[in-house]
Amino acid sequence: MGLAASAAGRPLRTTIASKGRRRIVVDAQAYRWSVRPRPTCAQGLGAPLSVAAQSADAAHGQVLHLTLDAARPDAWLPATSVQVGPALVGETIRCGLAAGWTPTAPGSALALHFPAS
Repeated sequence: MGLAASAAGRPLRTTIASKGRRRIVVDAQAYRWSVRPRPTCAQGLGAPLSVAAQSADAAHGQVLHLTLDAARPDAWLPATSVQVGPALVGETIRCGLAAGWTPTAPGSALALHFPAS
């Protein structure tokens, strides 16, 4: 599995692990998205929640790495959290496409910050 660097210099996956992926169709295009099954140490302490999305048709396409303004619902410390579901993921995928994400082309992951509302 390849790695790419985000704007903050942290490595990002260039493919999504198949276990735990969920399917979603946005504007007649199928995608797979996932959230880590358990929080990282930082997320447990209230760091932002992140979601990964990738085209369901392109095995090695560009990954969209979304960071939301809220903590995970299962964070260890009390914090404002958000439930991630198909409506939110669909909206973030559309924003990623508008920002230049090309899900079927190979390349480094695109990291986007998305305000959770």
